[in-house]
Amino acid sequence: MAQETEATVTTTTETETTDPGPSQESLWQKTTSELLTEFATDRDAGLTTDEAQQRLRADGPNELTAKKQSNLLRFLKQFNNSIIYILAGAALLTFFMHHYSDSIVIGLVIIANAFIGYFQEKSADNALDKIKALLVSEAVVFRDGQKITLPSRELVKGDIVQLEAGDTVPADLRLIDADNLKIQESALTGETDSVNKGEDPLPDANLALAERSNQAFASTAVTSGSGRGIVTVTGANTEIGHIQQNVAEVKQQQTPLMKNLNGLGLGLSIAILVAAVLLFILGMITHVYSLPTLLIAVITMVVGSMPEGLPASTSVVLAMGTQAMTKQNVIVKTLPAVETLGAVDIVNTDKTGTLTKNEMTVTDVLTAADTYTVSGVGYDATGQVENDKGQTVAWRDDTDLEWLVQIAGQTSDAQFHEEDGQWVLTGEPTDGALTALYHKLVGTDPAPQEIDSLPFDSAIRYSARLVDHRDQRYLLVKGAPQTLMRLMTEQGQTVDQDAWQARISQLTQQGKRVVALGYQPVATDADEVDDLPIGQNFHLAGMAGIIDPPRPGVADAVKQLRYAGIKVKMITGDDPETAAAIAQQLNLSEKAKAITGPELAQLSDDELAAKIDQYTVFARTTPADKLRIVKAQQQRGHVVSMTGDGVNDAPALKQADIGVAMGIRGTDVAKDSADMVLADDDFTSILGAVREGRHVFDNIRKTIRFLLPTSFAEGLIVVLSILMDQELPLFPTQLLWINMVSALTIQFAFIFEPAESGIMKRGPRDVTRGILSKLDMFEVAYVSLLISGLGMFAYDLLTAQGLSAVIGSTMTLNVIIFGKVFYLFNLQNDHPVLSKYFFRNKMSFVIVAILLVLQAGIIYWPAMQSVFHTTSVNFHYGWGIPIMAGAVVLIVTEIAKAIRHRLDNSIVQREQRNI
Repeated sequence: MAQETEATVTTTTETETTDPGPSQESLWQKTTSELLTEFATDRDAGLTTDEAQQRLRADGPNELTAKKQSNLLRFLKQFNNSIIYILAGAALLTFFMHHYSDSIVIGLVIIANAFIGYFQEKSADNALDKIKALLVSEAVVFRDGQKITLPSRELVKGDIVQLEAGDTVPADLRLIDADNLKIQESALTGETDSVNKGEDPLPDANLALAERSNQAFASTAVTSGSGRGIVTVTGANTEIGHIQQNVAEVKQQQTPLMKNLNGLGLGLSIAILVAAVLLFILGMITHVYSLPTLLIAVITMVVGSMPEGLPASTSVVLAMGTQAMTKQNVIVKTLPAVETLGAVDIVNTDKTGTLTKNEMTVTDVLTAADTYTVSGVGYDATGQVENDKGQTVAWRDDTDLEWLVQIAGQTSDAQFHEEDGQWVLTGEPTDGALTALYHKLVGTDPAPQEIDSLPFDSAIRYSARLVDHRDQRYLLVKGAPQTLMRLMTEQGQTVDQDAWQARISQLTQQGKRVVALGYQPVATDADEVDDLPIGQNFHLAGMAGIIDPPRPGVADAVKQLRYAGIKVKMITGDDPETAAAIAQQLNLSEKAKAITGPELAQLSDDELAAKIDQYTVFARTTPADKLRIVKAQQQRGHVVSMTGDGVNDAPALKQADIGVAMGIRGTDVAKDSADMVLADDDFTSILGAVREGRHVFDNIRKTIRFLLPTSFAEGLIVVLSILMDQELPLFPTQLLWINMVSALTIQFAFIFEPAESGIMKRGPRDVTRGILSKLDMFEVAYVSLLISGLGMFAYDLLTAQGLSAVIGSTMTLNVIIFGKVFYLFNLQNDHPVLSKYFFRNKMSFVIVAILLVLQAGIIYWPAMQSVFHTTSVNFHYGWGIPIMAGAVVLIVTEIAKAIRHRLDNSIVQREQRNI
């Protein structure tokens, strides 16, 4: 049975993974003598030079390498996909049809997409290079009985490495000596607390990376103490090497929007080309036109039907979304990523610094007589002490509480300095919380009159400082509550441990770390802590409950994300109980179910995918665990966002459909692996980004719904003319004019469309259904027929009255244009056209005005008339009938919109009844 946290949850894991090989997974269980034997080395003398050289030749240097691809090949590779082939074909076709503006636009889109893909891959390579740079350049090693400094790339398995405070660990080590050794492992675990290290074997065979206290890992930093370890693996086999391999192996994910657009573009191109072939065959059989005329008609149909403006329109909508997100402190690295966040249904996020402030804070104080809470969150906040009734108390009037505050300040070495308007901690997070408590209540920095001190040691689990305070010498002690109470008991004092433990348990169940603080008076000539019997005449001032508090606004953002149908999952290297408690505070789910990294390791990939949706919290995770979690979620069909800031997050950031890195706290590796960067490190910015992503998709969808039927209408006029055995009502140059003027004006109206009301009320879109629904496709069909039918009807009506074909063509040209204009008004929002929302997109009226000016120019300017086969017409034929035709399009589409809303509402009501 595997223990699992759900606040307190138990589950059974069924399958164990295959042991990948000897030694690495069991290193922490072995004794020093077993390790020395296994690696054939000497504790004091280390390896001989000859043996080290042999091992170096066999295993290779201790460095990280990354395969490089030439920049030219990387750039050319961007053109190797189906959508580029289709775009290139459209560009060539429009070029040979002398539609140069479209050719230029499409060509620019192709080149822009190639550069985007190129720089995206280049950014991923930068991430690999920056991981490579994390390995330290030199290391202190014992060779031939001598202590020497070597380039770290020359380290081999079995080398004995010396570690001191300030060093970076040069390879993965199994510690054989540790003296007050602490190592900062955030590069691997994401947690900022330094980890206490020791040399004793650990009995548990199934330990998370963060719990292997007798191992040190490459690229982590020694913050205090000293130690000695045996090199167990080097280079690519280290934990940081595994991260680099994972980043290199993860293929860049194609965004859901690009998949949808690729499928739509391919389908449309094939359908138009098939229709062209069938039309040509039909024309040859019926002999409606001569062969040259038939070829021109078919090519005109293809050009008219092809929505070649779609790539340009989509790119501009995405670019506008990118600009909007930048104003919200969200930097988007690739255009398609703008929309992807709007499609996500799972947001994975780190805990420390993302959901929480990464500022350990004292929130609770327990004394023998009372329980207090401390207001003010973080390092720079002011705060007050309140009793259990919420009343502010004068903390100096409570002797124990006053002593606790003094001990908190005088036993801490933490210091703060301000950078870019934020307080930066130098020292341990727990000490930072205690120093902040002192400063918050006293208003000044602590200034202890120190005589001697004993640093924290994981073997004794407390620290002590000898100080002069108020004309008396005291020993001030802080540490684990059970340890201090045990010391008091051993010195003959009476302590109600059961009562204290019950109160401590209430705090630990909330994910809070509890530190006990106390003092004892000593002789005025005492000058060394080691000489003093701690616990004798000792007074326990109380306990401090410490937690990294949630960031302001995160709980509300989580609530709104859940309301929008998005699940928020926590992936952290922290303890499962702490993580689960924070998850409950933020209400990530109704019941925050948690699983740990070691438990994940016992599940196969298929088993993990089957169970992945059950969990809200993933604790004690390694970088490989994070990558497996994202893959399992994607295997279940989810569109996944991953938020992170560390090197350990890089593989998962790259694997996710949308990787989101932190701009301030994030490492360069994380930023290079992500698609999006939060410039202000504020998780709540994701909410605005999701909203903007949905807004962008809505505008792209409206653009497509507009372009397809209006483009098809032009092609249908040609098709219907051939089928009805009559001359073309529009000249090829007129069709090209319609495409060109639409591309420059009306199709960009949707760029300025405001977001629909209730955009965050609906769930994430189903990316497997494509961009257009069945109702959308039906709409494309009937609007195409409606606009083309009205154009041909008007043309036949005029020519039947004996008017010239040129007048008929001019009027038909305007019928198509006004059909587009009135259809635009129908699509602009989901409300009836004659409502308060009609004028919300004011830019669309400016665009329509520009279009009408251009139309007046093509009709009444003689130079344009000769090129586009138009003529001056009176208001009735040139504008009156086209406006009436446009009104018919608007009325029909508004009726269809009302029917559609009724159908949608009935479907929603039926689904709610089923629920």
